[in-house]
Amino acid sequence: MRRVLATVGIASLIALSACGSDDPSAESEVNPTESVTTTPAEESPSVEPTETESAVPEESPTPEVTPATDLSGVEVVDGDVPELTFETPWAIDETQAQVLKEGESAQTLTDTSVVTINYMGVNGITGDVFDSSFERGTPATFSLEQVVPGFQKGLSGQKVGSRVLIGMVPEDGYGDGNPNAGIEPGTSLLFLVDILSSNFSEATGEEVAPAEGMPTVALTDGKPTVTIPAGVEAPTELRAQPVIKGPGAEVTAESTIQVQYRAFNYADGALWQDAWAPQAGKLSSLIEGWKQGLVGQTAGSRMLLVVPPALGFPDGLPNAEPPLEAGQTLVYVIDILDVQNPEG
Repeated sequence: MRRVLATVGIASLIALSACGSDDPSAESEVNPTESVTTTPAEESPSVEPTETESAVPEESPTPEVTPATDLSGVEVVDGDVPELTFETPWAIDETQAQVLKEGESAQTLTDTSVVTINYMGVNGITGDVFDSSFERGTPATFSLEQVVPGFQKGLSGQKVGSRVLIGMVPEDGYGDGNPNAGIEPGTSLLFLVDILSSNFSEATGEEVAPAEGMPTVALTDGKPTVTIPAGVEAPTELRAQPVIKGPGAEVTAESTIQVQYRAFNYADGALWQDAWAPQAGKLSSLIEGWKQGLVGQTAGSRMLLVVPPALGFPDGLPNAEPPLEAGQTLVYVIDILDVQNPEG
């Protein structure tokens, strides 16, 4: 009875693949969920060719334009749905980014970050918007490993909270064009991006001294191990404490969280589940011990939970691999990599 969560992902036009599925969702390892749940990808207009489309519209010649050397000719008009104004046709000589507003967060994006953003994509030749989460009214979440190269180049190294304008050459966007989006071959693209949040790659923050009678945590080959205190019986109530206190958003009962974790049997300290890879799901879908132990904690934290059977799996999981006997107390070490809370 393994429980599976799916990595949060949104299908969008900036997905790297030009054919097939562009949903970066991927099934993860075992999670302590009460029922099999996944986070569905939100719908957005697709520009991918469908099986019924057998003919590609005849290409129009791309207008000749002298590429700009910077982004000074592009103006951003603020609003709930911002606009970009510039003289068309427009092109750029190399992919580059301009920070319009720098975020105050100390957290910066990497090439492999999972980000939540609002963004709009604009065709440099026509000036038309071809994709916009601003217009859809819903931010997008995805990995920077699964987007067009220019998007990754423009955002890697930027701070959370920043507004960034990206100009990208055709080779870093849709060099061969995308007829369903009205993008001709050789078209430079513009993206306006508000970076709302990003995951941590691992726990980061202030270390916290272990509480008396709690298991201790160490790292072996980059993964946590635990030592069960000698002579201390398994607690009958939940015990929770940060090992590292992170600086990110606070977990609420309604949060969607991204985590990596390992689970150990309190009786002998043996590893039971190894899920030390990013995965995400709603806190409300997880076992009671997680619901109670993680609310109020923060992204970037490494949490130690000692979960009694009544708040975990009181009847065990005999069909799991390896099986879990009834009545077992579990020890979880959890890195909270990201926290997404509903607006309002």
